[in-house]
Amino acid sequence: MDNIAQPPARTVEEWAKHYIESRDWKVKLSPPSAPKLWASCPQALDLRPGRPSDLRLTTTKPRTFKAGSLKSIEARAALQHKFWHHELQAAELMCWALLRFCHTPLAFRKGLLRIFKDEVRHMALYQGEIEALGFTLSDFEVRDWFWERVPTCETEVEFVALLGMGLEAANLEHTLRFADWFRNVGDQRGAAIQEQVGLEEISHVRFAVRWFRTWTGDVQFKEWCEQLPPPLTPLLMRGKSLDMNRRRNAEFPEEFLEELKQWRAEPTSNRVRKTKPSGPCTRTQNDLQNENNS
Repeated sequence: MDNIAQPPARTVEEWAKHYIESRDWKVKLSPPSAPKLWASCPQALDLRPGRPSDLRLTTTKPRTFKAGSLKSIEARAALQHKFWHHELQAAELMCWALLRFCHTPLAFRKGLLRIFKDEVRHMALYQGEIEALGFTLSDFEVRDWFWERVPTCETEVEFVALLGMGLEAANLEHTLRFADWFRNVGDQRGAAIQEQVGLEEISHVRFAVRWFRTWTGDVQFKEWCEQLPPPLTPLLMRGKSLDMNRRRNAEFPEEFLEELKQWRAEPTSNRVRKTKPSGPCTRTQNDLQNENNS
């Protein structure tokens, strides 16, 4: 059964493990507050998420949305659902990182908890809009794409490089684009949610940038590229045009932003690399871009 009673967690680590593995809608959508106590000798864990039985999973390539398709109420609900699922995965992955990199500074792990709370709050925004449009969270399929990629990170540096400085940073631009799409079809609530989430992503990205600087000594584009788990490249980590103001507020250096702006992918290759590339930002493309570039 999905709803299995669990004793209250004694430590943050127990709480995080339960959140990841739970198949209970109530836990996923409205989790209990984390305990105050941290484990004195935590053991690193590499977990995978539980899913409610009526949340329909798929491994197929995600649906591609176009601006004009949002004239359909169902298409708008489906797109909001995709964003909701991104937030669910992000919340779970904050807990995953807390457990996987359990020997990082406590300040880092507490920061993951703060971001977790934002992700859950964003989930509620999307859920409310999906339901206002006449649909439920069980009406659309989801692909756990973030879970396919982020746990390939072997270090905490790779984690902040990929999720915070990469995928969440790309959302600084994507939310602006999608806000325009919703507004152009008269959906002001949908646009407002995108604008709110985009602004609140800035602090998440800033958190990642600061820890990347702490652990590597600087925020250099070459070093960042080398920390991205293959086959991922900067192709997924930006919008079609950079929002320089938002990225500056997230504390990306100017030189980094200029190199990211100038980066270009090489011709498409279907080959998936099994080991880290020998040079920075190996420019291999495939259909992975469809998950963020809908």
